[in-house]
Amino acid sequence: MSNQKNPLLKQTLEKCSRVFVVIAFFGLAINLLMLTSPMFMMQVFDRVITSRNTDTLMMLLLIAGIAYLTMATLEGVRTFILVRMSSWLDDQIGAEALNSSIMSTLATGREASVQALRDLGTFRSFLTGPSIFPILDAPFAPIFLGVMFLLHPLLGWIALLGALVLLSIAFINERVTRNLMKSAGGRSMIAMKEAETASRNADVIAAMGMMPQMIGRWNSHSTEARMLQANASDRGGILAAMSKFIRVLLQVGITGAGAWLVIRAEMSPGSMIAGSIIMGRALAPVEQAIGSWKGFLSARAAYGRLKAHIETSAPRQEVMPLPRPKGHVSVESLTYTHVNSKEPILRNVNFRLDAGEVLGIIGPTAAGKTTLVRILVGNLKPRFGHARLDNMDVSEWSADDRGQYIGYLPQDIELFSGTIRENIARMGEGDPAMVIAAAKKAGIHDMILRMEKGYETQIGEGGASLSGGQRQRIALARALYGSPSLLVLDEPNANLDSVGELALMHAMDSLRAEGMTIIVIAHRPNILKHVDKILVMKDGVLQEFGDREDVLMKLQGGQRALPGPSGNGAGTPQRFQIRRNPDNPEQATIVPVPPQPVREEGNEAKTSDAAVRRAAGKPSSMPPSAHANVAGMPPRPVSSSEQTAKYPRNGTGKSNGNGSGAGNGSQQHVVHKPLSGGLAPKSNGGYLNGDAGPRKKAAVLTMGPSEKIKAKIQSLTSHPLSDAEISKIYSLFVKGDQQGALKYIEDIKR
Repeated sequence: MSNQKNPLLKQTLEKCSRVFVVIAFFGLAINLLMLTSPMFMMQVFDRVITSRNTDTLMMLLLIAGIAYLTMATLEGVRTFILVRMSSWLDDQIGAEALNSSIMSTLATGREASVQALRDLGTFRSFLTGPSIFPILDAPFAPIFLGVMFLLHPLLGWIALLGALVLLSIAFINERVTRNLMKSAGGRSMIAMKEAETASRNADVIAAMGMMPQMIGRWNSHSTEARMLQANASDRGGILAAMSKFIRVLLQVGITGAGAWLVIRAEMSPGSMIAGSIIMGRALAPVEQAIGSWKGFLSARAAYGRLKAHIETSAPRQEVMPLPRPKGHVSVESLTYTHVNSKEPILRNVNFRLDAGEVLGIIGPTAAGKTTLVRILVGNLKPRFGHARLDNMDVSEWSADDRGQYIGYLPQDIELFSGTIRENIARMGEGDPAMVIAAAKKAGIHDMILRMEKGYETQIGEGGASLSGGQRQRIALARALYGSPSLLVLDEPNANLDSVGELALMHAMDSLRAEGMTIIVIAHRPNILKHVDKILVMKDGVLQEFGDREDVLMKLQGGQRALPGPSGNGAGTPQRFQIRRNPDNPEQATIVPVPPQPVREEGNEAKTSDAAVRRAAGKPSSMPPSAHANVAGMPPRPVSSSEQTAKYPRNGTGKSNGNGSGAGNGSQQHVVHKPLSGGLAPKSNGGYLNGDAGPRKKAAVLTMGPSEKIKAKIQSLTSHPLSDAEISKIYSLFVKGDQQGALKYIEDIKR
């Protein structure tokens, strides 16, 4: 990561300094012309009144008029130059200030803010406004002091002493108000951020009655800012009043000293009047600077923040555009650490993805999934390692060039004020054909046409007039605009209904057929049916990466390859049986055991035999040994002699016991086998769930796997499966024959 400082602000201010040289010459001329008034007064009192010459008076009036006209013209030109320079500063720095704010939000993860633009406005307003004039005129105060010494040394020393006193007051004012103003500005910014956050979350605040708390939080920061600012204003006000008192006192003193010198015949009455006027003009910039000191401190603080923002942002460089990438993605030893954290969020991540492949990224919350894809699209720069698109490091690829080949759908959807067409076209004019093509790929063309003005519909600020699902689907079309080579989707179905999700799946299949590389972060398992590879993240570390079937089998393993069905009651796991065909032992049907009513007898739960028979519609008899053990443990085998002793068969195949039998001369082999949990017999005849005695015999209902189980089995292969094939695969999984189930799936594919 480059540590090179952005020189834009420094270069801009260097150019401004040249303008201020010109303004300084204007200021010198304006301050010299301000001597017109005292010189005119001195000549009138010393020459016109004593000589009573009206021609001299008329010439003095003409000269004074020309001088004042010239001064007014120069002041107007100076103001004109400063206003133009203000606009020029915005043109030069405004875009970079906004860019630095956006990049700072990406890099630091802090809440989005445009404080850099506010700081630019504060600094620019002071630099080119009327508050700068006293500071620009202050360097010319020695000219007036020199004139005072020319009139009389006593007047010069009085004026110099007064100027030093006022400068001391200005210095004290800066020392006693600087820290208070800085703290007040910081608290004021915090209060403003609280207000902005509250405004963005108006729905949450109003719905859950959080308004008093949010107003209280804002008011606490605002009150503290006002108190600090009031303390600074109080101190500054006292010093400003003191400086005003000293200036007026000095002017009176100058007049008194001049009158004393006139009495002593050491100077003329006109010089006395001129000295009083020049004294006021010499001390005015110092007094005005004290009054505008608050604005100066605010501008200086804003300049410091603006400088830090811009200098830390990467300088823009003209780079050669690269050809359109094919979509090969490679991540090499990628490590990323947040700027405010010492622990890495990603650790040594490595994987490769060929063009046209679809990758699903899964993992628990805070596993680093979103950080990984933000690096892949170039929004974050890794601390170590590389994320490459067609062998080019995306962090070093110019965003203006790279962005046209990447489509990104972030977790938090944000649209911009404007029309639907503008948003899909990435806020440009956009080619109408490309806009419509992107909308059709996202499956929203018909939805847009049904809106009030179609593609020219105004969506409002942030897409306020749209639902969450509509915003997400329009954002998907925006990501697809221009047919990018790499499409990155971060939980793209978070806000979608079934129709939108179906359109998303169809779009993914179509884009994969076009050869587009797709990376999708998913929390819903159904989207994984449409990926080629799966990457598993946990705690910033890559746990698994490979083909979808291989990774899923590694994650699920054995009987956990398929999720167990939901229980048949509150806290009761569903139990299943395998019914085998007596003519063909290889054929079997998975059937669930029906719910069994339970009654309490002390601390023991027993099953009602009559209730079971009513649920089955016929009597049922089954040896206790047929109950399956806990998942992963085989049931206790029952020998044929034991079965014959307990359940003798007659020639017709019927049971000699209670009347329940298999018929057709053969007995059906029934085995209870819960998928997970379930009741398991102990060696003493008890059950692991706390039952004191054995369960009653369960009736058998001929039912297939649930729809959820069927869908899970179907997701293991792209080949459509029949109900018989699903039952066969399910029976193999239930028996624990995972390899047999996989082999059977492969045979179906062939």
